[in-house]
Amino acid sequence: MWQGEAFEIRVPARLELPLVVASPHSGDHYPPDLLAAARLDPLELRRSEDFLVHELVAAAPRLGAAFIRARFPRAYVDVNREPYEFDPALFDEALPDYANQRSPRVAAGLGTIARVVSSGQEIYARRLSIAEALQRIERCYVPYHRALAGLIEQVRARFGFCVLLDCHSMPTIREALDPSSAAVRAEMVLGDGHGTTAVPGLVALAADLLADDGLAVTLNAPYAGGFITRHYGHPERGVQALQLEIARRLYMDEARLVATTGFARVQRVVERLIQRLGTWSPAELPGELPRAAE
Repeated sequence: MWQGEAFEIRVPARLELPLVVASPHSGDHYPPDLLAAARLDPLELRRSEDFLVHELVAAAPRLGAAFIRARFPRAYVDVNREPYEFDPALFDEALPDYANQRSPRVAAGLGTIARVVSSGQEIYARRLSIAEALQRIERCYVPYHRALAGLIEQVRARFGFCVLLDCHSMPTIREALDPSSAAVRAEMVLGDGHGTTAVPGLVALAADLLADDGLAVTLNAPYAGGFITRHYGHPERGVQALQLEIARRLYMDEARLVATTGFARVQRVVERLIQRLGTWSPAELPGELPRAAE
């Protein structure tokens, strides 16, 4: 049984920014039960990890914002999914009725309990039991979301609103048919659920800041925001949510999983983004309220 804490929270003594910065996929504490069941070696298992993203955003508490990261890896349980997106090909028994077996994430092998790493390699040497999956959800998924929801509410209670910046990294896309497309060339991708999780003015503010730093920025392509962004982002209720995807090639060697000289530059860019988003208020460039997500 893995006994590590499910998450890490850092909150300044006094919240100065109406901002929660989250890193749900950079966990690097690999539980023994995952390593024992896996057919992949530790380096291969880490292909799905948002390597060092929590370090890229480490300035958040110093700047006055709340910060949370998952300590467990995405390959163990993915908190950026619905709680029960289960892949029937992964389990040794029939799935419960409440499981979502037909989502696009499940079809790709990347449900709440992933069957493959992001490179497409099968993770496990055997099938799992439903009890194993439910145990992971209770030990990791539920505590992380409880803590994230608590931070959002704490910020909203203090400032009257909250901005959630959910931070990820994206692998280099090599199999694209059109390598010249904006989505393939993107260095930073902002996701707002196709206009549902944040007001346009806030999204434009973030996009302009990143572009001013000389980065190629796209909106919702190829990533529009996952479960976290869509679940928590409700501007009409005082919570703006943006997903940020950072191209791994900017700051790391993707084959060896080591930081490169570009790390410091990306860290500075993200720090400026945190500072600027933290000074935004609903009175600034509010735009129209997004339509409700379907």
